[in-house]
Parts: sequence; structure tokens; C-alpha cells
Amino acid sequence: MDKKWNTRTKLVHGGTRRSQYNEVSEAIFLTQGFVYDNAEAAEARFLQAGEDEFIYARYGNPTVAMFENRIAALEGAEDAFATASGMAAVSGALMSMLKAGDHVVSARALFGSCLYVLEEILTRYGVEVTFVDGTDLAAWKSAIRSDTSLVFFETIANPTLEVIDVAAVSKLAHAVGAKVVVDNVFATPVFSNAMEQGVDVVVYSATKHIDGQGRALGGVILGTTDYIRKTVEPYMKHTGGSMSPFTAWVMLKGLETIDLRVRAQAEGAEAIAQALQGHAKLTRVVYPGHPSHAQHELVTRQMGKGGTVIALEVKGGQAAAFRFLNALDIVLISNNLGDAKSIATHPATTTHQRLSEDHKQELGITPGLIRLSVGIEDKDDLIADVLGALDAV
Repeated sequence: MDKKWNTRTKLVHGGTRRSQYNEVSEAIFLTQGFVYDNAEAAEARFLQAGEDEFIYARYGNPTVAMFENRIAALEGAEDAFATASGMAAVSGALMSMLKAGDHVVSARALFGSCLYVLEEILTRYGVEVTFVDGTDLAAWKSAIRSDTSLVFFETIANPTLEVIDVAAVSKLAHAVGAKVVVDNVFATPVFSNAMEQGVDVVVYSATKHIDGQGRALGGVILGTTDYIRKTVEPYMKHTGGSMSPFTAWVMLKGLETIDLRVRAQAEGAEAIAQALQGHAKLTRVVYPGHPSHAQHELVTRQMGKGGTVIALEVKGGQAAAFRFLNALDIVLISNNLGDAKSIATHPATTTHQRLSEDHKQELGITPGLIRLSVGIEDKDDLIADVLGALDAV
């Protein structure tokens, strides 16, 4: 690939592999295995597969490799491994690196399933996990020890939209030799430069902005070639969390338009956040791209834009939040985000419902909190829809 290509060109052409038919659209290689010319060729490939050689779809596939190469070019990573879901990426990145006795420091504000992996699974196998307020650099400094193996955080927390200082936390971790792993979903690969800011490993739920059209589950782990091929690949190919070829093809189609979609979504989110400021029926409106956000200066420096998601707290608790949700016309009630369609979620009763009430309060997940993922619909229509639903409250 020409390294001088700009982002949108990489997103359309990066990593393309054409068959002997020279197809325009990427080919889907729907095969679980591959044929060898002879037994010696099979032996040789199992000993060391070449750059364009494949063994089994759980290990790799030409369509999947195209997606991995393209997303790596977008992220600025050396390599990538595509997974069956976003949580397969999170758990695979962490489990492949850690062992009993290791110490992890993590931001406290995380997606419910990420919390489960850290609180329940890793600790079950002897990994010590310390949670901190991710926005407090002093807390990170205090918690990171000389024997800390890894730090983990969401660059923008789900669903409260706290923003972590990526460069500062990375510097603290690297000072003791710890690796930095981030879930970068809310920042998106369009607005984030996490690796340039010091991150070692980036994970995405490709289900979100990368597909962006509600079609398929997927994930990806990005890092150095050495880490991806010597640490992640052995773990993933033996535990079975690889992406399917058809899903990889869907994700390739999503990458072609992600830059266009995400920028339009962020523009809509900014307009909606501005329109909702000071609304009488809202306790707060949280959007990283608005000057009222606690880390707005950091967001501007770190991302340039505020992303595609807004958090708003409706006065009157769960009953009022449900009235708001049920009055929406364009915006859908679902638990995904990053979709071309706008989606509203009530985290306290869905994505974070397993948390105790005290834990929810600690994270700021109140009964009135709504997570609004802004799609690509007309922003004036969306503003009218949200304001109309607030009238129903």
C-alpha cells in the first residue's frame, strides 16, 4: 500500500487482495480450510506459513486478512487480529497477556461486560485488579506499582463519557514497564490517535462504528506484529474467537464509509448537545465536544471532535426516562451504538443493570440517565424528535 495515501483512500483500497478474476469488490473466501499441493507443502506451511498462505479459518483467511490490514492502516498499527465480537477482542487482548500473580490497574468507569471480565474472570484466575477514577492522574500514579503488568481503560467511558488523558496515563504505565491496553470504541478510529499518544494495544468492537449499520458482530485487536502474531494469535486460534470471512467482508464494506459516517454523526451530536443545553427537563447534558464537558480541553487536544454519543439525565428518574424513550419517533430504543440509525439506551436497566445500586451511583449511572448514540439522520429532525420526547416527560 502507498503510505502516502490519505485516510479515505486507505479506507477504500487498503489491504485489498484480488483473486485471478480481478474483482472490484473484495472477494469473500467462504472456506474453513485450504488445500496443499502435497504432504511436504502441508508440513512446511504448518512450520511457517508465508505472508499470503493460510492454514485454517480459525488461524486466518484472505478476506479476514484484508480487514485486518485495512484497519491497521487506519489506526497506524503494525498489525491486527480480527475477532468474533468486541468482547472477544477485550477478553482476548487481556487474557493472552496476563497470568496468575499479575497486577492490573483499570479505570472504574467501564462497559458492564468489560467490568465482568476484570472483576469476575481475571480475578478468578489469580490476577489482581485495582480500580481507579480514570480522570484522576494522581489516582493512577498511586495505584500503578513497580510490579504492575498492564493498565486498561476506555478512552471515553461508557456511558458517562468521562475522558481519560491517554498520553499521561501511558507515560505513568511505561515508567514501570506496564503495557497500556485501551477500548477505543467511543473515540472511534476516525478521531483517535491512541497509538501516537502512547497506547500499546487498541481494541474495538467492530459491531459499532466500523460496521455502523447493525449487521454483524465483530471486534479487532491492534498492536505490534510481534504482539499480534506471538501473543494474540496463538491464544485466539486455540480458544476460537476468530472473525468469520463473511463478517470480515461486511466490516470491509463498513470501513469504506466510516470516515464519512462518523464525521456526520459527530456533527449531529454536537448540534443536539447544543440544542439541549439548559433544558428545563434535564439535570445534565454530557457531550465531550461541548465546552461544558469537564475534560473539553483534553478532548479537543486528544481527538479534535467530541464523538458520536451524548449522555443526558432526565429529571424524574426512571419513570421520566422511560416516558422520554417511549415518546421518541425517529430515535430507536436499543442497546447498540455507533450505528447509522440513532439509538437511545437506558444503561441502568440494560447494559449496566447487573451492577449494584451503589456501584451505579459511584459511576454516575442514575435512573434518569439516557445514552444517545447519534446516527446520520438529518440533525434538525433528530433535534425535533428529542425535544418532542422531552415534552412528553
